[in-house]
Amino acid sequence: MSIQQAIEQQVKKAVKSIYDVTLETVEFQPTRKDFEGDVTLVTFPMLRQIKTNPVQLGQSIGAYLLENVPQVDRFNVVQGFLNIVLKDSLYLEKFLEINRQEDFGKATPGPASQSIMVEYSSPNTNKPLHLGHIRNNLLGYSVSEILKAAGNTVYKTQIINDRGIHICKSMLAWERYGNGETPASSGLKGDKLVGKYYVKFDQEYKKEVNALKEQGKTEEEAKDTAPVLLEAKEMLRKWEAGDEKVVDLWGMMNQWVYDGFEKTYDALGVDFDKNYYESQTYLLGKDVVNQGLEKGVFYRKEDGSVWIDLTDEGLDEKIVLRSDGTAVYMTQDIGTAIQRVKDFDIDGMVYTVGNEQDYHFKVLFLILKKLGYEWANYLYHLSYGMVDLPSGKMKSREGTVVDADDLMEQMTLTAKNISEELGKLDDYSETEKEELYRIIGLGALKYYILKVDPKKRILFNPEESVDFQGNTGPFIQYTYARIQSILRKADFDTSSQKAEIPIGYNLHEKEKELIKQLLLYPETVQLAAENHSPALIANYTYDLVKEFNSFYQNVTILGTTEQTEKIFRVQLARTVGEVIKSAFKLLGINVPERM
Repeated sequence: MSIQQAIEQQVKKAVKSIYDVTLETVEFQPTRKDFEGDVTLVTFPMLRQIKTNPVQLGQSIGAYLLENVPQVDRFNVVQGFLNIVLKDSLYLEKFLEINRQEDFGKATPGPASQSIMVEYSSPNTNKPLHLGHIRNNLLGYSVSEILKAAGNTVYKTQIINDRGIHICKSMLAWERYGNGETPASSGLKGDKLVGKYYVKFDQEYKKEVNALKEQGKTEEEAKDTAPVLLEAKEMLRKWEAGDEKVVDLWGMMNQWVYDGFEKTYDALGVDFDKNYYESQTYLLGKDVVNQGLEKGVFYRKEDGSVWIDLTDEGLDEKIVLRSDGTAVYMTQDIGTAIQRVKDFDIDGMVYTVGNEQDYHFKVLFLILKKLGYEWANYLYHLSYGMVDLPSGKMKSREGTVVDADDLMEQMTLTAKNISEELGKLDDYSETEKEELYRIIGLGALKYYILKVDPKKRILFNPEESVDFQGNTGPFIQYTYARIQSILRKADFDTSSQKAEIPIGYNLHEKEKELIKQLLLYPETVQLAAENHSPALIANYTYDLVKEFNSFYQNVTILGTTEQTEKIFRVQLARTVGEVIKSAFKLLGINVPERM
């Protein structure tokens, strides 16, 4: 139970005792900096049930708490706000509780815990991952870790879009122009090699369209009848028919891409428990549509196509089967969702997909509810905005998208340049330096993206993200490294030494504020899980680091002559370091021992 929850119980007792009124809720707010207090009770909402003035109400509740709650030291009332000052002993006791917990901030699974699948990444196998995929992967991975920390069982998955005309375009271009080129012979990652031929197809297609237009065809006619496109469509038809040669080519080139993706995922620090492949799921859902027809959830039009009418829910009519009986994406998503519940017996799912698909997921979730699936009430679309870069920076070779591998490489280089300017790495080996640059660069990238509310669009500035001051990953990493330096310099074993509290110890204001911030960590994890928002964890960590740096600048840690005081302060610093490391782990960010 948090301090605020304990105070809330006592306030309800006070009001019941004094006024014989039962309060359903009690409203608190942070104590303003210009007033003394640790917890501030807002009395105005109580006036609906209690006929008195707000100051008198605050005075009477404060007096009750002072008399009946040993942890309350004093109070003051400012208009309708009761500012409660708690005894240092309470905060010291809470700090000792933190030190006794091995996984402070992480909940153990309980009756309310759920089994949740989180889908993220879900790329196409015709091109490498790009900047948009990076935000997607970072969000999906972090939300997975946060949900786990909140006590849930989590399965991480992606559905790889490995079929369709876009795949055949790459295949046809490689077959025509590749001369047997492979990742091994070219030195290119497999996804980049396949992406190269996707671009090549587009170049040849545009040439053919222009030639047809010169022959007198309209642009639409030219686009529809370009021979290279017709050949790609024929290749798709052969794939769907199981043509051995086409299927073998498809399998070889897709494997190149899978291998390339794995290298990118490994560098980015994300993983998956299971991959689903569209080539294996695209027929799922058709049986469900037939069942839905029998239940009256769907209806069939005269041309044979099957639809659902969602106009009563403020949406529109949506097709779920074409007139020729083939599935649309919605059909596949219905079938895949049902298959995942069968595979993992999950309670719900989180789909990490850009906000351009908001409408699609509203429709999908509503259809699954109408089909009678209870778990459909626990589906969530983790919708996010686009990531933009300042113009002219880090364009890919095609000049259109920012390649994920190139961006990570650029971030490492940016971290190297800035670190060398600061000149604090003279005693590092070259290997140690390179690893540190990678940790700082990736930390900067991840933190800059994750500190922003997922729904907001981001303008990502690489140089700004690697700043060692302000709300950045490197600033927090540097503070963690500073704490490790304190621990190394301590004249006692900080790994085994338990926090010792001198009898009657009076907390310095900065020590108290730091403990108060530490105590917010478990509820921040829960709040981040409820809101599917890594930004809450990121900004909590920044606030914790600001409090620590204020503590560091105002309180003597290693220089104090009182050994018990020194041990307590070092242990306080150590605990802050552990929470920083724990919080950053939820964001998928590493912390260096030295910087």
